[in-house]
Amino acid sequence: MAEISAKLVKELRDKTGAGMMDCKRALTESAGDTTKATEWLRQKGIATAEKKSGRTAAEGAIGSYIHTGARVGVLVEVNCETDFVARGDLFQDLLRNVAMQIAACPNVEFVSTADIPKDVAEREKGIEMGRDDLASKPEAMKVKIVEGRIGKRLKELALLDQPFIKDSAITVEELVKQVAGKIGENVQIRRFTRYTLGEGIEVEQSDFAAEVAAMTISA
Repeated sequence: MAEISAKLVKELRDKTGAGMMDCKRALTESAGDTTKATEWLRQKGIATAEKKSGRTAAEGAIGSYIHTGARVGVLVEVNCETDFVARGDLFQDLLRNVAMQIAACPNVEFVSTADIPKDVAEREKGIEMGRDDLASKPEAMKVKIVEGRIGKRLKELALLDQPFIKDSAITVEELVKQVAGKIGENVQIRRFTRYTLGEGIEVEQSDFAAEVAAMTISA
């Protein structure tokens, strides 16, 4: 396999406007051939998607998904640049897919890792620093290990970093980029809410055996 240099990745990024990781993956898939890598990005709908990401996306739609059995429901807002695109099939398919993805990922709480509050990251860091398996490690090594674990943990909380449920070879972020490339507009997942039936309601648990014993004694 050809070695992919940072310079080559940058050249492809400058040429296509795609993200650094997308460019590296395209070059890897194309054995370092920039022409084939560009074609690969175009086929995936990724090329030029990054260039559009800075444009204002104030239109879009709110989508919903109710899982079978009506015990889990999702509302999600996905934005694009024009109402015309928001009504199109590609955008509506994305909206449905994202809503289903959220329903399938109960641990996801934020759109991206950038949205995760610092106090959440610090809390996770405190938990990891106190793990028994790190007690005997030198401090510098412990910090490095914890950084890796925290990075992984925060990605578990972020929607964009999840493998797409219909194609685990790509992430939700890559799915959004592909759609953005195909429709020619900036597309962003803005926010979402997941509802789980009965969540937060305290249910009193009765001890049936204790109740029978009490009835027997009183009798």
